[in-house]
This record gives sequence, C-alpha cells and structure tokens, in this order.
Amino acid sequence: MAESARASRDYDVIVVGAGGAGLAAASAAADAGARILAIDAAPKVGGSTALSGGVFYAAGTSVQRSAGVVDTPDDQFRYYMNANQHKLAPAIVRRLCDEGADTLEWLISLGVRFPESNLYVSGVDGVRRGHRAEGHGAEIAAALEGSLSGKSVDIATSTRVRDLIIDDAGRASGVRIDGQDVSAGAVVIASGGFGANPRLLAELYPDATRHPDLAWYIGSSFCRGDGLEMARAVGADVAAVNKGLLLLTPGFARELETYLPGWVVHVNHEGRRFINESTEYSVLASVLKEQTAGECFAIFDEKSRAASRSTPAPNWAADRLAHFIETGHIARADTLAELADKIGVREETLATTIETYNAGCDRGRDECFFKKPELLQPVRTPPFHAARIRPAIICWTGTGLRIDREARVLTKADRPIAGLFAAGEATGGAFGECYAGGGASIANAIIFGRAAGRNAAAFARMAS
Repeated sequence: MAESARASRDYDVIVVGAGGAGLAAASAAADAGARILAIDAAPKVGGSTALSGGVFYAAGTSVQRSAGVVDTPDDQFRYYMNANQHKLAPAIVRRLCDEGADTLEWLISLGVRFPESNLYVSGVDGVRRGHRAEGHGAEIAAALEGSLSGKSVDIATSTRVRDLIIDDAGRASGVRIDGQDVSAGAVVIASGGFGANPRLLAELYPDATRHPDLAWYIGSSFCRGDGLEMARAVGADVAAVNKGLLLLTPGFARELETYLPGWVVHVNHEGRRFINESTEYSVLASVLKEQTAGECFAIFDEKSRAASRSTPAPNWAADRLAHFIETGHIARADTLAELADKIGVREETLATTIETYNAGCDRGRDECFFKKPELLQPVRTPPFHAARIRPAIICWTGTGLRIDREARVLTKADRPIAGLFAAGEATGGAFGECYAGGGASIANAIIFGRAAGRNAAAFARMAS
C-alpha cells in the first residue's frame, strides 16, 4: 500500500462497538500495526461482556488439564454441531472450537483469572468447559481495555454510528458520525445485538416479543442493532433469523430475575410435568415453547415456600414469595383441584402428576425425569401455589450479519463486502436452537473479534 494512501485517511481500522468483540478486535488490529478508532454509544467501554457472568466456553485448555479434564476441540465441535442438528455454519463453529483454548490463554496473559474451582459444566454435554472469570465479565472487559494501553488506539464513547461509507470501488472506507465522515482502510462492526430495540426484535426475533409485558434485555441498553442496520443498508445479508436465548420468568420483578429454583414442579396446561425442573437454562426456553400456549406453571406447597432460601434465586425466598402471593403474582388455593381451576390446568391429570411426584419424593428417586434427590420436595401441605412461567427475558440475540470464518461480512450472494468485518453478537451463524453452553457467546465474541481485527488490519495494509 502506498504510504500516501495511508496518510490520507484518518485511521487504518475503525471498530464500531467496544464490548468484548470490539475491544478484542481493536487489540488484535493494533498488534498488527494498525491505527485504530474504537467507537461506542455507551459512556464507557465493556458492553454486554462487562455485565455478564464472565464465562468462557472452551475445550483443551490449561485450566481443564490442571483439573484433570480430558477434552479436545474435536469433541467440542462434534457436540456443538450435534446439539444443534448441524443447522449451524460449520466453518464458524469449527473456528470457535479450535481457537478457544489459545484465546483463553491470551486472556490469562492479559491478567484474567480463571481459577480451576470456577471450571464447571455450563452446558448440557456433561463436560466442564465453562471457565468463569474470578471477577466475572467486568474482569474480562477490564483486561481487554487494558490490552490497548500504549497502542495506537483512540476511543470515542457516547458516540453512536449510523452509517457506513462505501467508496467508489465498493469498499467499506469509514463511517459517518453526526454528518461528519471519518475515513479508514477497513471497518469492523462489533456493536452487539439488538435486544434494546423493540422494532428489530419484532422483525428478527419474534419469539422474544410474545410476552411484551414481561420482556426485558439483560445486555447493554445501548445494544440497538445499529451495526446490523448500517451493514444491511450496504447489502449485507442476515443469518439465523429468530434465534437467541430467552430465560424463563414468573414476572415477579426484574431485579435478580434470571434463575428459577429446581425444587418446584413444572406442569403444562395438560397438568403434566414435561421436564426436569433443574435442567440447564440454555434449553429450557426451547422446550417450553413446545408446550400449550408456550408457558407452564411452577407448583409448590406452603411447606416448601416457608423453607425457601434466597440462593440462587433471590425472588424465590420465603418472604418474597409471600409478598408475590399477596400481590396476586402467584395463585393460591386450599386444594389442588381449586388451584387447577384457577390457573387453567386439567384437574384430574394434575392430581395424578402430583401423586406420582410425591411418591418419588418419598422414595428419594424421581423415576420420571430423574431430578436430583436433594431437589425433591413433596407437594402436600396447603395452601398450594402456582406461578405462571414464560420465556421472556432476552439474554442475547442470535440473529446477525452473515460472516465467513475470516469474519468478513457477506452479501446475499455470499460474497464479502470488501473491507467490512464483523464479530460478536452483531453476527449470526454460531448459535441455533440449543445454546451449547454458558460462555459460548463470550468465546464467540472474543475469538471472532480477534480474527476480525487481524484481518481488517491486513486488508487496510493492502488497500491503496
């Protein structure tokens, strides 16, 4: 590339979004010698990554080896694809699996602590692949931000980008901010999802809008799909429509409303149990979607209510439950028959379900759904209670820009838009019906953020 061409532009690479993906992209691009501008709409960097539990999903890591866990990226890939019936982009998933361990080691080198004691089974595969950072997502975001120190990176916060600039050669050559053009040799879109944009949710994730009175997004309130919109405006394709992760909620209160206790009994409108109530959150919503009206009821008795503690679901503590019963958020009845009538559940089937469940509690063995014995609490002591459960909390959005394994943004003709790259929640293709494991979204963001940054820097060097 001619030096004059480089000198004539404001930056080599512009990164739109400074969450986990954007910070990783900026760091990798700067390491490749590029001059970077990272822009974020929020008043500080970190995005949804900083708000998360800080779990990184990976196989074949030093932490696993230290814990005696034998695992490989091949095993992770096989599970990941099978769990999603091979409906994902294999090349995307392959990179996600192959580079997980190296990326985790990079984060460790930046100072992120992943203690062996925090290694756990975060998915439905039974393998300890969830690496939880000691300081959760805030620690990961802080380390990524720290990695920019001393590098040629400018950061602009409280700045929203709405337009890409495409030059006469069809290349992404900058962005427009408040009517002002900022030029670059390449652009990376890492602006997160669109969980805070009701219009895009209705268009691209309609499952998340079925219960608007309960819906809320646990990610950054600044994630409104700007990157998705600006890329679509220049011909980018969208992948994985109506994909994401919903969490179940009784709609008690938004504060600390992300976990349900495993000791309740979930029944559908037919009055039947349909799942082990302690099943991993990553699949609960997709199972519930298949039930009548896409909802269920958490049944419990007064003895269980009175004995309930605040961990790990604060809103299900005894005093909180008493409050929600009094306010009408939870139905109450003196008999199971009366409760069934109140909530619209088949009375005779509910009676059989609870009879069978109580017998299992007495034996200490759930022979229907194999819930752990310590979670088996009989439903015998009136009054009886029922909380309506629906999938409404938006954890993340899985619909996004179609990319290839090099993080290049593709058109509907599957051709790269020159100079345009994307990573993280702004992209689609890595997630399907089954969220393979907690931490896969952060792994996806950082792995592809680094790939996007490296490739954007390389493209900018070649641009003339």
